[in-house]
Order: sequence, then C-alpha cells, then structure tokens
Amino acid sequence: MLRLMGKSLGSTRGFRTVFRDVNFELGGGNALALTGPNGSGKSTLLRLIAGLLQASAGAIRLEGGNADLTIPEQAHYLGHLDAFKPALTVSENLGFWTRYLGAAAPPDTALGAVGLAGLDRLPAAYLSAGQRRRLSLARLVAVPRPLWLLDEPTSALDAAGQAMLATLMRAHLAGGGMIVAATHGPLGIACNELKLGQRVAAA
Repeated sequence: MLRLMGKSLGSTRGFRTVFRDVNFELGGGNALALTGPNGSGKSTLLRLIAGLLQASAGAIRLEGGNADLTIPEQAHYLGHLDAFKPALTVSENLGFWTRYLGAAAPPDTALGAVGLAGLDRLPAAYLSAGQRRRLSLARLVAVPRPLWLLDEPTSALDAAGQAMLATLMRAHLAGGGMIVAATHGPLGIACNELKLGQRVAAA
C-alpha cells in the first residue's frame, strides 16, 4: 500500500525559516489539506515533495510505489500558474504533456472529463481563466500518477468547475491515489489537515 511520509521537515529561504519540525503521514486513498496564512510554507512544502526545492532538514519517503522511480516521477505537481502554450490548441497542449509524460487515457477522454470536450481545436490563448485551469487538470486524467500535489487547485474555477474537480479527486482517491493540496478553502472532499505557521504534526 502506498504511504507518503515527511519527518522533521524544515525549510529555510535565505536567512528566513519558513517552517521547521513538520511531520505528516499519508496513506493511499487519502488526502491532506495544507492550510495556514500566506507565507506559512504551504507552497514550499508542495515543492519540496515535488522535488523542486530541497529541504534544509528532515526527509520525505514514499513507500509502496515504484522503487525504480523518484517521488517526483510518481507525482503530478499543479502550481499556481497553468502550464500551457497560448499559440497551441487545447489538444496540442495536452498532446505535449501526454507525449512527454506518457499517456494512458485518450486525449478526448481527458478533455471530456474536465469539461473541455469540443474545444480541442481552439487556441489556448482564447480560453478563460477557468478553462485554462481545466486544461491543466486534464493532464492529471490523461497521465495517471499516484500522487497529486495541488497548489490552490480551485483557483479560477466557478462552482461547476469546483464540483468537477471534486469528482476527479474522489475518483483518484477511490483508486488508491493520494492528494496533498495547499488550500485556503474547502476542497469538496474528505481530507486530513496539516496547519502550517505553527509547530504542528498531522497524520
């Protein structure tokens, strides 16, 4: 069974301690919400797990995954900015990610799952902010990976978009996947909470 663990994690940026002594443990089929005020280290912790930053203390381990792959290779990281090329069409943008990461679901299936069916030939530059977020989410569907690292995933999504995202997350968890999400509000799914900005441990 999958299990993601962080032990005695610390992060220092310049001369500032972002957080220290952060501990968590997350099993397959479960979600962890990272909460706390701006600057408390929610995004930083996600980037540590994603391998984009290096911890100043502690360690992160993934048990039960593919021993030949690193944690980042078994994770999707969805940051604040939507990763797409405005000049490419919706399907071309998704096609880039599926070729780069290795797709399992057909592009039409992924686009349909996020409510972008019929927009495949539209240049991404013409998408609304919510549609751009949906295009980023399509990557999670097209290329299955066990760990989703989501930074404010509901950003720019209307009520229908947030309901769609909750459906995707519940399906991912039902299949044994894991989600770690930085959020200021409810995600629409059952999850544990790790509050940053104070000395705390959460499982």
